[in-house]
Amino acid sequence: MTDTREREQIAWFARSIYQRGLTFGSTGNISVRLDDGWLMTPTGSSMGAIDPARISRLDEAGHHVSGDAPTKEAFLHMAMYSERPRTKAIVHLHSTHSVAVSCLCGLDHSNVLPPLTAYHVMRVGKLPLVPYFPPGDPKLANAVRELAARHHAVLLANHGSVVAGASLEDAVYAAEELEETARIFLLLREQDYRPLTAAEVTELKQRFPPTC
Repeated sequence: MTDTREREQIAWFARSIYQRGLTFGSTGNISVRLDDGWLMTPTGSSMGAIDPARISRLDEAGHHVSGDAPTKEAFLHMAMYSERPRTKAIVHLHSTHSVAVSCLCGLDHSNVLPPLTAYHVMRVGKLPLVPYFPPGDPKLANAVRELAARHHAVLLANHGSVVAGASLEDAVYAAEELEETARIFLLLREQDYRPLTAAEVTELKQRFPPTC
C-alpha cells in the first residue's frame, strides 16, 4: 500500500502552517497513522521545507524503519495515539499565543481556555494543562497519556499544544482554532467578556460530538 498521498498531505499542511506563522524555525511536528504504522515529520526539520520522500516512517511497534529520523517529540504523538484508537493524525505546535497562555499563572488546569466561541467548543473542547517537564522527559509522555483518553487536545505548560484529529485536516483545523482562541483570550484578559454558558456548551457538544 502506497503512502504517497499521506506524505504529500503532511508536507502541504506543514508548509501552510509555517507560512502563516503558526510555527517557526525547526519547531512543531506532524504525524499520521497508517494501517501498518505511522508517518512523522523528521527531527530538526523546518515545517516550511518538508520533503515528502524524507518523512520518517515507523512500524506498528513505533520503530523507525525508513526516511530521516523522526521528530524527537515522537513520544508525545505515541502517547496520544496509545489512548485514542480512532485518532488518525496529530499536530504539535509551539504557536505564539498558545505558548503565551501556557506560561500564565492562575489558569484553570482542567480547562485552560474559556468557551469563547462555538468553534472552539466544537473543535477543541476542554483543554487541560499538562505540567511542565523538560523536553524529552519520559514523565511528559506519561502526563499526556493520562489525559489523552478524555481529551483530544492538551496544552503543555511553557511549551505548546498537542492536538489529535480524525484526519490530518481535522487536527490542523483544531490546532488553528486553539491558537486563535488563545489570541482572543489574551486580547480580552483586561476586558469584561461573555463566554458561552454551560447550556450553550452542552448543546454544541450534543449537536457536534467528537469524531476522534
